[in-house]
Amino acid sequence: MRVRSASNPPVSCLRLCRDGGADYSRSVNLKQYNAFCKKLPRATHSVQWSDAHVWKVGGKVFALAREDDEPFRVSFKVSDLAFEILSEQEGCKPAPYLASRGLKWIQRHGDESVDDAALKDYLREAHRLIAAKLTKRVQRELGLLAD
Repeated sequence: MRVRSASNPPVSCLRLCRDGGADYSRSVNLKQYNAFCKKLPRATHSVQWSDAHVWKVGGKVFALAREDDEPFRVSFKVSDLAFEILSEQEGCKPAPYLASRGLKWIQRHGDESVDDAALKDYLREAHRLIAAKLTKRVQRELGLLAD
């Protein structure tokens, strides 16, 4: 099953939990997360709420991770369908605080979860979902809207 958007390539909702899972203690870390998010169009970084590395587009949050989380955990915005699917997967859960307020956010935690490629897909999609909710004027100002 694939989730498609009008402007982006498909994102696999089931690219999860490879046989045996992935060991994120030797894989994705905060430095790699920040380096990847930095490459997304018009993404900005800030450290908020003491130690949360927050990534935004147009001033709106699309992903966050904490420096001291062990193992490394990252929360990100997802579509309604991805939220339903990922909420049921081992190594993923509705993001603390955000999901309890009705927002569709997932936290990837633990050692058995999305692989590196899937995490990047979800971060790209989180960025796209938030950018799409910006006003057309802001999208245009940021160069995110094709003329």
